[in-house]
Amino acid sequence: MQSLQNILYTVSLQSVVGTTAIDVAGLTIDSRLVQKDFVFIAIKGEKSDGHQFISKAIELGATVIVCEKLPTEKNEQLTYIEVENTAATAPIMAHNFYQQPSAKIKLVGVTGTNGKTTIATVLFKLYSQLGYKCGLISTVQNQIAQQIIPATHTTPDAISLNALLARMVAENCTHVFMECSSHAIHQHRIGALQFAAGIFSNITHDHLDYHKTFDEYIRVKKSFFDHLPSNAFAITNLDDKRGTVMLQNTSAQKITYSLKSPADYKGKILDNSLNGLHMMINDTEVHLRMIGEFNAYNMMAVFATAICLGEEKENVLTALSIMTGAEGRFDYVVNHSGVVGIVDYAHTPDALENVLSTIKKLRKGHEQIITVVGCGGDRDKTKRPIMAKVASELSDKIILTSDNPRTEDAAQILKDMEEGLNSASKRKSLSILDRKEAIKTAVMMANKEDIILVAGKGHEKYQDINCVKHPFDDKKILEELLQSNH
Repeated sequence: MQSLQNILYTVSLQSVVGTTAIDVAGLTIDSRLVQKDFVFIAIKGEKSDGHQFISKAIELGATVIVCEKLPTEKNEQLTYIEVENTAATAPIMAHNFYQQPSAKIKLVGVTGTNGKTTIATVLFKLYSQLGYKCGLISTVQNQIAQQIIPATHTTPDAISLNALLARMVAENCTHVFMECSSHAIHQHRIGALQFAAGIFSNITHDHLDYHKTFDEYIRVKKSFFDHLPSNAFAITNLDDKRGTVMLQNTSAQKITYSLKSPADYKGKILDNSLNGLHMMINDTEVHLRMIGEFNAYNMMAVFATAICLGEEKENVLTALSIMTGAEGRFDYVVNHSGVVGIVDYAHTPDALENVLSTIKKLRKGHEQIITVVGCGGDRDKTKRPIMAKVASELSDKIILTSDNPRTEDAAQILKDMEEGLNSASKRKSLSILDRKEAIKTAVMMANKEDIILVAGKGHEKYQDINCVKHPFDDKKILEELLQSNH
C-alpha cells in the first residue's frame, strides 16, 4: 500500500472531493484491471473515454477516481480528484507510486523514425557485454538481462512502464535502453521519467495517420529533447536535416555524430559488403558485423552514447565489432545455391529506400533484386503509392502483397499501392494478395545469387487481419521456401 498524498506529489490538482489521507493498493487506466483499493485514472483515449467506465471501476473496488470532469453523482466513501489532463497526470502518479524508478538507473531514450530498435538493442547488448545488468524496452521485446518479456507497443503505457522500470531496479539493473515512439511522447507515456541521455536517429514520413502533419510529428519528437534535464546528454544525427532542430531548446548537453560533417563523433565508411562494415570511428579503424550505411549511423549513435556515459573507447569498439543487430532488421539468410534472402521491418518509404539502396551497393552487378512488399491497413494511406514507387525504382522485380490489413480491405490497399506504378514499373510487378504465396513466387523467380527482400514486417510473428493476429513469420517462411525450392 502507498500513501495517496505521496503519489500526488507534484500533481497539479483542480479540486478534491473526499480525503487524500488514505493508502491505495495500485493504479490503473484500464477499468477492467481495477482491484480493491485501487486508483482509477480516467483517460480520454483515441477509441474510448475512461470517464465512461468510472462506475464500473467503483464496482470493482476503486477507492480513488482521478478525472478531468467530476461525475454528477458521487459516492461519499470515495475520493475524487479533478485534474486538467489525466493523460499527463498518470505518469507522475505512476512514477511516485513505484518510488521514482528512473532516478535509480541510467535511462537512455531513443527516438526517430528509423533505427530506434537497432540502437536500443545494440546498446543493451553492448552494456551486457561490458558486464552491466541491463534492461531493454523495444518494439521487438522487453528484456531484463536474459529474461525476455514480450512487447505489445513500442512504448508501454505510463503505469506499465513505471512498473517495468521498478522491476528492473529491483533486479539490480544499472542501465535501461528504451525506444520512445512519437505516439508515446505525445500521449505522455514517458512523462515524469528522468533520462540520462536522449538519442535522435532521423525523421521521415511516418505515422501521419496519427500526427496529421509532418510539422506536428517533428514537434512531438523535439518535445522529448525539450524536457531532458541539464545533466543529461542530447545526442543527435547531424546528417539529418532536422538533427539540429531537435536540440534547439534542450537544456541537456548537446552531442553530435555524423558520417559527412565535422561532429563530436565522426565516422567514415571504408568498405560496405555482405560481410559487414569496415569503418573509421574517431580515427580508429573497426570492422563491424552490421551491414549498410543506415547501420553505420546506428553504430555511431551507440558509440557516442557509450562514450558520453563514461565507457572507454577501446572497450566499446572491441565489443561493437562482434555485435549483431536486432531481429528482423536487415536479417539475411543464404541458401546453398547462393540465393540471398533478406527480411527487414522497412515499412516507410525512407526505410525501404535505405534497405534497397544498401542492397544495390552490395551486389556485384548481375544479380536481380526481387522485392516483396505491402502496406499496413488503418495507417497513413499517402505512403502506399510511394512505397510501390520506391520498390519498383530500386528493384528488378516487385511483388505487391498484403502486410497487416487490420480492418481494411487488403485488395484495396494493393490498389492504392499500384497507383504509384507507371507503365514500365507495372511490367515488372505482380500483385499477389496472399503474403506466403507472394514470398513463394519470389523464391521461384530467383536464380543463383539473386537477392530477395521481404519488407514491412521484420520481427513480427503474426499477420493482423480483421483484428485477429494469425501466426506468420516472414523469416521462417522465407528460410523454408529457399530450402525446399533451391
